[in-house]
Amino acid sequence: MATSKHLLFELGSEELPPKTLLKLSNALLAGIVQGLASAELTFSSSKAYATPRRLAVFVENLAVKQPDKIVEKRGPAIQAAFAVDGTPSKAALGFADSCGTSFDQLERLKTDKGEWLTFTQSVEGQSTEQLIPDIIRQSIANLPIAKRMRWGSFNTEFVRPVHWAVLLYGHTVIDAEILGLKTGDTTSGHRFHAPQKITINKPEDYQSILLTQGKVIVDFEQRKLLIRDAAQAAATAVNGIAHIEEDLLEEIAALNEWPVPITGCFDVRFLQLPAEVLITTMQTNQKYFPVKNADGSLLANFITFSNIESSHPKSIQHGNERVVTPRLADAEFFWNQDRKKSLEGRVESLGTIVFQEKLGTVADKTHRVIKLAAFIAHKLNANVELAKRAALLAKTDLMTEMVGEFANLQGLMGRYYALVEGEAPEVAWALEEQYFPKQSGSETANSSIGQILAIAEKVDTLTGIFSAGLIPTGDKDPYALRRAALGILRTLIENNLTLDICELIEFSLDIYTHSFDEAATQIAVIDFIFDRLKGYCLDKGYSADEFDAVITVKPNDPLDFMRRLAAVKAFRQLPEAESLAAANKRIRNILRKSESPASDTVGALIEPAELQLLKSANLAAIAIAPLLAQHDYAATLTYLAALRQEVDAFFDGVMVMCDDLELRAHRLALLNLLSEQFLTCADISKLQS
Repeated sequence: MATSKHLLFELGSEELPPKTLLKLSNALLAGIVQGLASAELTFSSSKAYATPRRLAVFVENLAVKQPDKIVEKRGPAIQAAFAVDGTPSKAALGFADSCGTSFDQLERLKTDKGEWLTFTQSVEGQSTEQLIPDIIRQSIANLPIAKRMRWGSFNTEFVRPVHWAVLLYGHTVIDAEILGLKTGDTTSGHRFHAPQKITINKPEDYQSILLTQGKVIVDFEQRKLLIRDAAQAAATAVNGIAHIEEDLLEEIAALNEWPVPITGCFDVRFLQLPAEVLITTMQTNQKYFPVKNADGSLLANFITFSNIESSHPKSIQHGNERVVTPRLADAEFFWNQDRKKSLEGRVESLGTIVFQEKLGTVADKTHRVIKLAAFIAHKLNANVELAKRAALLAKTDLMTEMVGEFANLQGLMGRYYALVEGEAPEVAWALEEQYFPKQSGSETANSSIGQILAIAEKVDTLTGIFSAGLIPTGDKDPYALRRAALGILRTLIENNLTLDICELIEFSLDIYTHSFDEAATQIAVIDFIFDRLKGYCLDKGYSADEFDAVITVKPNDPLDFMRRLAAVKAFRQLPEAESLAAANKRIRNILRKSESPASDTVGALIEPAELQLLKSANLAAIAIAPLLAQHDYAATLTYLAALRQEVDAFFDGVMVMCDDLELRAHRLALLNLLSEQFLTCADISKLQS
């Protein structure tokens, strides 16, 4: 008798939402796998399939039943199990009854902590066929569906109406009801090419049968690869390269069960528009792949995919060309209309858009960002007037027709319009770069004015929203403050910009006119930023104790923070590191616990070990001063590491907390001197061995 069989579950429905198809598919697989694990049903592998009309899960070599178990139940303690006359107590009889047995079938368990009544029984595992329906139903119930719908007279709910359900275990159908459907072994093929019912005899035949009989490619990743290759081949045929973005590729794979490429073209006059406008129009409105030349410029072609193998593909091509032309004409109209009014002429209209109730309009935000940009530019020795000009125009493209239609083009259209109007190139590029980095891992602003505007814009948002009391909690972050804080940090660190964050936050908070606790808000904002810095550092491979060693000395400049952090990481690789970290921890503990004050100066020492340590510490102070001035923390810590022998000798031969109070004070002063030398870089006592 077989100990395992393959399992197939398929749920057929109306066309599923393309942007959430993959999410639903992965969640269904994860739910079923978790359910099998909870039921202790073993299997060798699992795989999800997803098309616009179906979600499916295949499980290979799934055990036919749960393993049998020996279950031991512990009852009352022996002293509570018998009455005074030696007869079983009510507790003992109740325990036996709960186990479905008699008192004389109970056993005794002796441990170091006492003796108890127990009952041991063998529990036979349930069959897989019994367990699977509930596992599937629970997995469907847990799917991440934002809004479920009902249909017809049914009470069941799902993201779309369902039409069939396949549930095969080996060659056998598991009889069950899923979302009001009786399970079977018949599926449906392509809506047009193979609308007839198709029987699945074995789970392992599922993919091949739907491919050959149903004209359906059920493997999502296989469809993605086919679409990518077909798009590139179609682009090559017109001497171009397909511009393929992953999000659109996934959406097209989620829209087609049998994807067939169609190449179209449009009027070359539209190539006079910014390429990003054409790309956005084709991708967002039409789900087309644009086609580029080898030099990156656009061709007047596009690649679309039909979910049908038409006998008249030219008709589909011409239909798509007719549809895209008015879309591109709209973009052309927006481009021409927007250029009739300058960006500067749109500044006043920013006063009609509320940024946040307590913080005023976008115009109010613009005036604050101008002040911040000037402050930052001055600190970075950059062009203050260009920074102020960029800040003035930063949000004006929000008032254009093009950005009103395509919100994702904000900033970028500001750059195009600014260049057309003759603004300085540094200002124009800053209008786009203010939004950098746009997502995790993407590039930061490259130009000096762009970096200044990016920091100023994010700082104003961060401090403003905090001052309004809207601090992010849990997963809720409607103003994207976590992204803003990380963007500030990355812009500073990755472009080697030296800026005092605390000073910057204080300046920003001073600009606001509404009532709030400025001191408390400043602390909250700075803590929030450095929490993001910790995550950034951990992602870069630094350890939590290395971060703690640096944060303890409170450097306000993120770039300086990273230099110290790199120095600490390098220091801990030295052979002296562990011993010196332990010694610093000991020094800090002695200084913290000592009730005797340290002397203001180190003097009157008598032991050779402490005299030698004082001499070495004084020499170190002279040697590391120029290194610290150059922020060369690695060299500083390397130099201080050479004090290890003197430090070890001091602790081996000197009693710090001696009875002579004056001598004790001078020894504490020596330890304080040594501690402060290391603290010029970081608190290495935080390093774990």
